[in-house]
Amino acid sequence: MKNSLIKIKLKANDSMKTKKKKYHYALGRRKTATARVRLFKGKGETLVNDQPIGDYFPGKVAEIAYLRPFQLTKTEGKYYATIKVSGSGKNGQLEAVVHGLARALDRADKELYHPTLKQHQLFTRDPRKRERRKPGQMGRARKKKQSPKR
Repeated sequence: MKNSLIKIKLKANDSMKTKKKKYHYALGRRKTATARVRLFKGKGETLVNDQPIGDYFPGKVAEIAYLRPFQLTKTEGKYYATIKVSGSGKNGQLEAVVHGLARALDRADKELYHPTLKQHQLFTRDPRKRERRKPGQMGRARKKKQSPKR
């Protein structure tokens, strides 16, 4: 049984030929999230971790956020991306994706898109991170133990 499955896969791989597409690569970061963005020219579906971006980041607020770099540069429908994002939570990941998309668009055409994206502060990486927990504290970073009364 296992041998027949392997043969089928080999036959399928032999017949498939993939054409390499040209893309612009950029890295977006926020908190501990990292988004690796490949921006392709043309029409296609933007994928985040092999899922459609609307499924990975549901909701109208998220949609407004990830479409912002395209709307500002008037490139909606002209580019699509494949994104791998890891670390942090959903909001940090979303902001990392937006940062990565802006940087990838900048690499696509620096003269045309750079001033607009810079003006709307999409290149600025938000450096704020969660403060670490200190020893001798109660659970969180700055929470102190209650002192005894009198």
